[in-house]
Amino acid sequence: LAKGQTDERYLAGGAALHLLTGARVSEDVDAVFSKRVLLNEEIEVSYRDPDGRARLLYLDRNYNDTLGLLHESAHKDSQPVAFPGIDKKLIDVRVLSPIDLAVSKLSRFSDQDREDILLLAREGLIDPASLRKRAEQALGGCVGDLNSVRNSIDIACRLIESAQPPGRR
Repeated sequence: LAKGQTDERYLAGGAALHLLTGARVSEDVDAVFSKRVLLNEEIEVSYRDPDGRARLLYLDRNYNDTLGLLHESAHKDSQPVAFPGIDKKLIDVRVLSPIDLAVSKLSRFSDQDREDILLLAREGLIDPASLRKRAEQALGGCVGDLNSVRNSIDIACRLIESAQPPGRR
């Protein structure tokens, strides 16, 4: 990097969900970089989980946030994450906001994506009106047949509504 430049990394997927909620351990890290990065080898870390089981965490080199639904302000609205030993002046690690993480899960909308959205709702981090608004704004930057994504938005909002306590509905 040129002097004074910071490389920003944006975390999404299960790793972002874990940082936001403390739930669901992911085996991979979905991340994008603000600068071009040449990686000569796989980036992975071996560790033991709290139960003593051997685990592996790796950077998913195939992750790309341009092919799914993402609000145009998602990177700007992301939240900084501090990691010991990482100089924020060189690398600014950020996690998608809860609402943008939920929006990012709407295009694929697998069973795991639905569970993740429900978890964000149960933690009180998203609500149906905010999800609908942010997702519909994000649709403006997409091309192609958007009917399945619109259907996913409707289903996700109903799921979130059902997960909220009766007093908050």
